[in-house]
Amino acid sequence: MNDGKHALISLAMALTLLFSTMFVCYVVCLVIPFLRHRPRPTGDAADFRWHFFIPCRDEEAVIGDTLAYLRATFPSTHVWVVDDDSQDATGLIAEARQAEDPYVHLIRRRRPEARTGKSDALNAAYRALVDWLPADAPFERIVVGVFDADGHPAPGGLDVMAADHLFGDPAIGAVQSEVRMRNRDDRRPVEDGGRLRNLLARTLVRMQDLEFRTTTAAIQLARRYTRTVGMGGNGQFTRLSAMRGLTAGGTGPWRGALLEDFELGLDLMLDGWRTAYTTDTSVDQEGLWSLRRLIAQRTRWGQGNMQCTRYLAKVWRSPKLTHSGVIEISYYLLLPWFQVFASLVFPVAMVYYGRSLLLSWGDDFFANVGWGVLVGAVLGLSQFAIWGPIYRRRCEPRAGFWRSLGWGLAYAFYIYLFYVTAWRALARIVTGRNQWAKTRRNAEALVTGPTAVEY
Repeated sequence: MNDGKHALISLAMALTLLFSTMFVCYVVCLVIPFLRHRPRPTGDAADFRWHFFIPCRDEEAVIGDTLAYLRATFPSTHVWVVDDDSQDATGLIAEARQAEDPYVHLIRRRRPEARTGKSDALNAAYRALVDWLPADAPFERIVVGVFDADGHPAPGGLDVMAADHLFGDPAIGAVQSEVRMRNRDDRRPVEDGGRLRNLLARTLVRMQDLEFRTTTAAIQLARRYTRTVGMGGNGQFTRLSAMRGLTAGGTGPWRGALLEDFELGLDLMLDGWRTAYTTDTSVDQEGLWSLRRLIAQRTRWGQGNMQCTRYLAKVWRSPKLTHSGVIEISYYLLLPWFQVFASLVFPVAMVYYGRSLLLSWGDDFFANVGWGVLVGAVLGLSQFAIWGPIYRRRCEPRAGFWRSLGWGLAYAFYIYLFYVTAWRALARIVTGRNQWAKTRRNAEALVTGPTAVEY
């Protein structure tokens, strides 16, 4: 009996070290091309026609500022606002802008057709745009950008998108831009909060900025070699001709997954289009300082990722993907399931290490489990903590080294939150809760309708 128990514990320890070592190697492969990346020449935005889609549900807190910014920064771009049966003043704000600006278009959706998911809202914008365009429109020269209601793309970003290696290449169907947290330098994100609460809140926002501008960016840049760059919901640009190729029955190119952005990119790749990523321009959004709201958001993302597992068979059979591309996509689709599995294996090893640490403390510590504890701790922390100094070097050069090291250590703990969200996503799938739920903005106290649950 004891032999079997020790065998299981040894297996858990071995798997822990194996996965940690593999992930460290993976991180090294990401860091090298990320640090070597340099800006590329831009193009001319006038070579294309640009349209922005903004799906909105109860976004009165941010939509007015976003519309004002977009129209001032991109005066020749049409903005399509989808009011998904908002219960606040979102529709009224957009309607007022539409009345005075021919480049702002309001699409109203009402229940029971409304509030059925972000994919349906985006498909409504797609159909409205296609109906608005003349029949002989140059669809291959029309590009659609999708933004959250708080999304502020950087000035000059459309020139970047028009570059020869991006939409200037007719094989490129979609491009994802870098995402940044607009409130990353806010010292008091919680106005009525104390010193400790604000410290935790601004650290959480900083972790999101670090995540998107280092690890996410590095993964996306590495995906250029496997031709599997993924799409995100904010700052995602897609060629209209590529979207038309995915439209089935005239409904639209979005297929309904909770991770609708990634699903669209995956469909494009399976249809033979290439996707790209750029750090030469970015889109600013509001970072969440509430841990509950962040967990709710990432639970939805994880659930959408799990839903896309149904694409595995298509991915493995697709002649349009490279072998390395199939491996990379498969890894990404299975990642939430790996996290669930790892959350079962790692605690067993950690409990054993802790028990052995107490029993073996002394001269024979390293002879027994000490080296395993040391190696496991170093591998477990370093693979994430390294991103703090990297973030400082690439994104925040004015920050001190010790602060960046603190960011890296905080990021190591931040990452482990996603083991929690993986389990919550699995629970939602098992219980059949597949409805899209809006994550509340920082300025929102309450919204009406399905909202990402905060617990």
